Amino acid sequence: MESENGSQKKMGLIALVLMIVSSIYGIGNTAIGFYQMGYAGIIWYVLAAILFFIPAALMFAEYGSVLKDAHGGIYSWLEFAVGEKFAFTGTFIWLASWIIWLLTNTSMNFINFSEAIFGKDTTQSWHLFGLSSNATLGILGVIFIFAVTFCAIRGFDKISKIASIGGIFVIFCSAFVFLGSIICIFMQHGHFAQPLTANGFIKSPNPLFSTPLGMLSFIVYAIFSYGGMETMGGVTDKVKNSERTFPRAVIIAGLFMIIAYAVLMLFWGVTANWNHLLNHSSVDLGNVPYVLISNLGYTLAIHFGATVVVANEIGKWLVRIMGLVQLLAFTATFFVMVYSPLKSFIMGSPKHFWPKSITKLNDKKMPANAMLWQAGLISVALLLISFGGSTAQDFYTILIDMMNVSTSVPYLFLIGAFPFFKKKMAGKEQSFEVYKSQRTTWVVTIIAWLTVLFGIIFSVIKPIFDHDIKTFVWTAIGPIFFGILALVILYFDNKRNSKYDLTDDNQEDEE
Repeated sequence: MESENGSQKKMGLIALVLMIVSSIYGIGNTAIGFYQMGYAGIIWYVLAAILFFIPAALMFAEYGSVLKDAHGGIYSWLEFAVGEKFAFTGTFIWLASWIIWLLTNTSMNFINFSEAIFGKDTTQSWHLFGLSSNATLGILGVIFIFAVTFCAIRGFDKISKIASIGGIFVIFCSAFVFLGSIICIFMQHGHFAQPLTANGFIKSPNPLFSTPLGMLSFIVYAIFSYGGMETMGGVTDKVKNSERTFPRAVIIAGLFMIIAYAVLMLFWGVTANWNHLLNHSSVDLGNVPYVLISNLGYTLAIHFGATVVVANEIGKWLVRIMGLVQLLAFTATFFVMVYSPLKSFIMGSPKHFWPKSITKLNDKKMPANAMLWQAGLISVALLLISFGGSTAQDFYTILIDMMNVSTSVPYLFLIGAFPFFKKKMAGKEQSFEVYKSQRTTWVVTIIAWLTVLFGIIFSVIKPIFDHDIKTFVWTAIGPIFFGILALVILYFDNKRNSKYDLTDDNQEDEE
C-alpha cells in the first residue's frame, strides 16, 4: 500500500505487534503443553520467552535491517556474517525444518479432516487393505503431499489465501477458551478440575515428563511455540521509527504471548482433570487440542442445564467447527510451504551449488524438479515411520519431536553467527541497533545459544533413557541427515570448482 506521495506506508507499533503474534502464537501449543506438563509447563514457556524469544527476535531484526535488500533470507544473513559454506549448511538445515513440518502435518491434517466430519478423531480406526491405522495414514499422507505438490507446480496456489483465516480463528478460539473458563470458574465456585497445588506447578502429571530429564527436554516444545520470528526480521524497513518501535513491539508481543500461554495452560485445568481426561491411549499429541475444546464445550453446556446427550453434541459441534477451520487453514498453508521455503533457498543461494535441473523453473515460475524430489523424500520418511509398528501415541510423538528439534537447530546457526555479524558492522551505521556493545552481544548470544542447545540435547537423549530407541533415531535424524547432505553437496561443489581451476591452469600453461 502506498501513500499519495508514492512512499510506502509503514507499520506502527500496534500493527507490528499483531503481525508478530498472529505469525507465532498458537493455541494448539497450550493444549500440547498442558498434555505434556500440566501446570508445570507454564514456567518453561516463560523461561523460553525470556532466554530465547526476546533476545533472538531482536538479533533477527538487526540482521533484517542491515540486509533488507538481500533476497536469500537467512542464507544472506549467515553468508554476510560467517561465509558461504557455513551459510549453506545452516540454511539447508533450516530448509529441513520446513520439510519435516510438511512431513509431520501431512498425517496430522487427517485428524482435522476426521474432527470436521465426525466431531471426533476416528483416524485410529482407519484401515486400508487390512493395514494398520498408522500405515493407512502414511499412504494417505503420500497421496496428499503429491497432490498438493502437483497442484502447486501448476500454479494452483490461490487456495493459499485461505491460510489467513487460521490466524483469525486462533484469536477467536483463544477468546472462547478464556471466557468459557472464566464462566466455569464462577459456576464451579472457584474449583479447578485439575487441582491447584504448589507441586503441580513444578512436577508434570505425565510420567514421561515427570523426571528432571523429561522436564528439561520440554524446553524444545517451548522454543517451538515461539518459532518463526526469523521471518519477521525482514520487515524492519517497513516499520515507522524502527529502532524504537521494533524492540517495543517484540517485548509487547513477547509479554502478550507469555501471558496468553500461561493463562490458557492454567485455564485448561478448570474443566480438564489430567488423569481423568488425558491419561488414555486414545489421546495423543495430534488430537489433544480437540479433546480439550470438546470437554470445555461439554462442561459449559452441563453448567447451563443441558442434558448429557445435548452437552456431548455441543462438544462435537465445537470440534467440527474447529476441525473444519484447521483443515482449511492447514491445507492452504501446505500450498505455500511446498514451494516457498524451497524456492527461497534455491534461488537465494549461489547457483553453482545446485545441479541445473534443481534450479530450473517451469512456466509457472516454480522449481518443479526440486519440489518433486522434496515430495519423494517426505513420502519415503513418512512411510518408514508409519509402517514402523508404533502405536498412535508413539507415531505422533515421533512426528512432533522431529518437528520441534529440526525447527530449533537452525537457531544455533542464526544466534551463533550474530557476534560475527556485529563484528563486521563495527563502526558502521545501522538503521536499527539494539546490541550496541560487544560484551552485551556475547553474553546474550551465549545465554540464548545454550538455551537452544541444551533443549535440543535433552530432547534428543530423553528417548534413550525411556528405552525408546526408535523415537531417538527419528528425532535426531532430520538435522543430521540434512547436515550431512549439505556437506556432501559442498564437497562435490569444491571438487567441481577444483577441476575447473585445474583446467584453467593447464590452458594458461599451454599458452
